[in-house]
Amino acid sequence: MTRRRLRPPAPLTKPFTKPFTKLAGIIVRRRLSRGIDLRTLRFLPDSVKLPLERDGIDPLPELTRLTTEEPVKKLATLFGRDVWLVSGYDQSRAGLADGTSWSNDLGQFVSQEGRSDEEQIGGLGMTDPPLHTALRRYLTPEFTMRRLARLEPVIARIVNERLDAMESAGAEVDLVKEFAFPVPFTVICELLGLPVEDRERFRDLGVARFDLTQGGPGVFGAAAHTREFLIKAVAAQRLEPGPGLIGGLLREHADELDDLTLGGIADGVFLGGYETSASMLALAVYTLARTPGAMDLLRDDPSSVDRVVEELLRHLTVVQLAFLRIAKKDLVLGDAQIREGDVVGFSLMAANRDPKLTGDSGDPNTFNPHREPTRHLAFGHGMHRCVGAELARMQLRISLRALAVRFPDLEVTGTPDELGFHKLSAVYGIERLPVALHGRP
Repeated sequence: MTRRRLRPPAPLTKPFTKPFTKLAGIIVRRRLSRGIDLRTLRFLPDSVKLPLERDGIDPLPELTRLTTEEPVKKLATLFGRDVWLVSGYDQSRAGLADGTSWSNDLGQFVSQEGRSDEEQIGGLGMTDPPLHTALRRYLTPEFTMRRLARLEPVIARIVNERLDAMESAGAEVDLVKEFAFPVPFTVICELLGLPVEDRERFRDLGVARFDLTQGGPGVFGAAAHTREFLIKAVAAQRLEPGPGLIGGLLREHADELDDLTLGGIADGVFLGGYETSASMLALAVYTLARTPGAMDLLRDDPSSVDRVVEELLRHLTVVQLAFLRIAKKDLVLGDAQIREGDVVGFSLMAANRDPKLTGDSGDPNTFNPHREPTRHLAFGHGMHRCVGAELARMQLRISLRALAVRFPDLEVTGTPDELGFHKLSAVYGIERLPVALHGRP
C-alpha cells in the first residue's frame, strides 16, 4: 500500500487592504508579490515585544495595565496587517475557544520555496483543520490518563536518579543542569523511544527555538536541526520499530504516515515535552524556595501537591503566548473590531494574572500555594490546547514532591541577575539556578 502523506491546506491569500501611504502601499504590494518570509526577519519591532518581556517572573507593568484597562489592544501594523494583543482572561478564553474564526497556518508568512524537508513549517500548533484534526487523532490516544499511568514509575525512577546524582555532586549545584532539564528530556526520550544522547546539544537547540532576540533565522535554523534528527529517527525505526510512541505509531499507521509527517509529529511532542517542562521545573523551584513554608507544605502534606502545581502553572505560565491566530473573517473580540487577515496574539501570562480569574482569592500577582485551583490557560484552550498537558502535570507533581522530601531546606544562592532570565522568548525560563541543597551553612 502506498503511504499517504498529509499535506497542509493552501495558505490564506486575501490581499492586504490597508497600505500606510501610497508609497508604503507599493512597498507592501511588492513584498507580498515575493511573499512575506518570517525567516528573514532579523529582529522584532519594539511595538510587539511587550508580551514576551518580563520583570523577573512577573509581567511588565504596562501589560498588567492593559489586562484591566484595554484587554484587546492593537499593537502595530506590519506588512499591512493589524497586529493585536489580547491580555484579558475572558477575552482570551473566548477567542481561544473559537475554532472557526481563526487560522493557525503560519505557512502563509514563511516561504517554503527551496526549503528542505527539515525546514518546512508545520506541527499541530501551526496547522488548521482538517490537517490539524488528522494529526491530532494520532496523538490523542497516547496521552490519555490510562496510557500515561504506565509512565509514573518511569518518571519516579528518573527523578530519583537525578536526585541521587545531585546529592553526589556536592552541597551546591546548578539545578537547571542537574535536574530541571535532564528529567523532562529523559522522560520525553522514553516516551518517544529515542536514545538519550546529545543532551547538551538539544538543551541549546530547545532554548534557541523560542529565542526571538535574533528574529527568524535563529528560530527556524534550530528547528531544522531538531527535525532532521527526528526524521532520521523515524526512518530508522521504520525498519525496526522501537518501544515508544514513534514505534507504536509506525506499527499501527505505517502506511498512512511518511517519515516527514511522523517526524513533524514527533518534533512537536519532543520540543513541547522537554523545553516547556524544563522551564517550568526550574522556575517552580525558584518560586517555591522563595516562598516561606512552600517546600514544607509539599513535604508534609502530599494532598497539597495538585493545588500547588496548579497555582505554579497559573502564576508562572512559561508559554507566554498562544500560537498566533489570523482572522479568517471580520469579527468582534471584546470591544475591538478585528478585520479579516489581522494577526492576533493571546497573552496567556497576562490572562492568568487577570484579577477576574483569581476573583476574591487574593492578588493574582502573588504566588499562593494555598489558593484553590483556577481555570487557568497555562496549556492554552480550545482545539489547540496542549495535548501533553497531563504528562506535564504528572512530571511536576512527581518531581517537586520528591525534591521537597529530599531537600526541604533547599535555598537559591544565585541573585536574580545571575540566573539569566530569558530576554525575549515565547517560552520563558532561566539559564541557571544555583542552589544549596541543604541550605546555606
